[in-house]
Amino acid sequence: MLIFLIVFGPFLCGILSWLLGRKNEEQRDWFVIAVTGAELILTLLLLRGGAAARIPGILAGGLTFTTDGFRMTYAVITAVMWAGTTLFAKEYFREEREHLNRYWLFIIVTLGATEGVMLSGDMMTTFVFFEILSFTSFTWVIQEETPGAVRAGYTYLFIAVIGGLVLFMGLALLSFAAGTLSYAELSEAVAATERPELVMAAGVCILIGFGAKAGMFPVHIWLPKAHPVAPSPASALLSGILTKVGIYGILMVSMNALFSYESFGFLVLILGVITMALGAVLALFSINLKRTLACSSMSQIGFILTGVGMMILLRAVGSSEGAGTAMSGLMLHMVNHSLIKLTLFMAAGVVVMKIHVLTLNEIRGFGRSKLLFKIAFALGALGISGVPLFNGYLSKTLLHEGIVEGIHECARYSTALSVIEWIFLFSGGLTFAYMLKLFICIFVQKNRDPKRQQFYDSDRRGMDMLSTIAVVGSSLLMVVLGQPYVATHLAAFMNGYEEILHFHAFSWENLKGGLISLSIGAVVYLLFVRKVLVREDSYVELWPAGLDVILKPLCRAGMFLWTCAVRVFDLSTDGLIRLLRKTVVREKKVKGRKSVHPGLLRTMSAEISGGAEPVTSNFTFALMMTCIGIIVILLAILLSWRGWRV
Repeated sequence: MLIFLIVFGPFLCGILSWLLGRKNEEQRDWFVIAVTGAELILTLLLLRGGAAARIPGILAGGLTFTTDGFRMTYAVITAVMWAGTTLFAKEYFREEREHLNRYWLFIIVTLGATEGVMLSGDMMTTFVFFEILSFTSFTWVIQEETPGAVRAGYTYLFIAVIGGLVLFMGLALLSFAAGTLSYAELSEAVAATERPELVMAAGVCILIGFGAKAGMFPVHIWLPKAHPVAPSPASALLSGILTKVGIYGILMVSMNALFSYESFGFLVLILGVITMALGAVLALFSINLKRTLACSSMSQIGFILTGVGMMILLRAVGSSEGAGTAMSGLMLHMVNHSLIKLTLFMAAGVVVMKIHVLTLNEIRGFGRSKLLFKIAFALGALGISGVPLFNGYLSKTLLHEGIVEGIHECARYSTALSVIEWIFLFSGGLTFAYMLKLFICIFVQKNRDPKRQQFYDSDRRGMDMLSTIAVVGSSLLMVVLGQPYVATHLAAFMNGYEEILHFHAFSWENLKGGLISLSIGAVVYLLFVRKVLVREDSYVELWPAGLDVILKPLCRAGMFLWTCAVRVFDLSTDGLIRLLRKTVVREKKVKGRKSVHPGLLRTMSAEISGGAEPVTSNFTFALMMTCIGIIVILLAILLSWRGWRV
């Protein structure tokens, strides 16, 4: 019963909030705060012990839910994120009230769908709620309905739809090869399968499908576009939780089905390293506050995926200790990144709701006089940079230790892993560099316009009481989770790896890796950011001017060639159809047909036929009908899942 309340309660409350908002917006806002607070209390009750639930008769196999340390932890983290952003949104949306009823409806519905994913007991249940939240969260991106928001929203939706189709294909292959999609049964079923190549193919499809939501390269393009245009409370959820939904799916299939597939582990590792490094570089070059944080999210997702890849490789070679270390690191970094981005995106929201700009040159000096705001941002920056005694340090240290273990245990990949170790350390250094750039710009430097700086300094709080509780309260978790005793016990609770309790976080070997990253970051800031990215006392974005000169013509040339190829294919197909009509399938006149006098019905028919002809005679119509056919087939597979699987 408790799981049903957690998962399906928000669906009902979302509808109630919409109905209430049509009569009284103030009551609706407090109702939403109460709903997210109640959701947090309910998820905390899960920690008392394990629970399970099942709804039979849906998709033949039913929807199943279960709990363990990792699932319960992320159910709580999800509720914390929603409660924090809802408190903050009370002030954030004080002036911008348009479309707010729609926003809260889909925010609460997405809460239930996200909890459904986190507590799912099989991959089909995960898929159902994953697709629900993909469509409901689309409305967050287009909330402001500006041209940029609409473009970003459609990019997000396009990636979500394509990812969902590829994911479903992976689930179909995995079910066919293993005979089950239950997380509890997958391990034994995959070990006994006679079609390991199908399991590998399924794993790749599932990786792409969930990776699209996680922001993994190369399906990351929605992430830097969506965050700058979405409301800041929604950005915090997109970055902190919805990307983790994708990671959750990748992690579940990795731990339960593909833990012995070295090639799959190496694929995840390579994609994780590219995502990690590319996101850090994009964040370093950006001069937009929210875009920097969005690219930072992409980079941190890369750190987590690197841990997933190392966990699979180490388990495949039989190193349970190394795999446990990597798994502890990636799970802790998931939690840490969620909470860090909760703080940092709400901090960005403070800037937006006060001055409505995000470029560094305009927000420069905004936080100089705001002590609590400065402390909260600093704690988030220290956490994500991996500074000792803050939460990101321990999780990144465990991830680094997993790579070091792989160098010794995975002889086949030792050279590649040695290179990856330095990319890991360098990416961590870039994290420190771009967070240092943000902090110094917002809280240390003065604005070039003295009147604007005087206006910034006149507001010494920057937030009301509810926003202060949300922003400062969440930032304190950076310190709490940065203590080894707390972090190691949390990791042991999530994955059951008790040996992690004896991990020496502050030994010289572990401190050395963190200090190398921080030193790299300081050097990059002093020699590159200050010398190259700052010109005439202004921040400049060299990425478009420097690299797009090459990339844009190449992309345009590629699109032109692709358009020409599609057009040639289109015309050739239409020409073939016309040729068949004139030769093999000749149209014959029907004898004896009486002429019909023109009338209203005939006129309407002619107009409809004339309007439909450009569509039906074109190859695009065939593609559309093919897509409809595919959807029908997928629905048939869903309805006959049990029989098809046998």
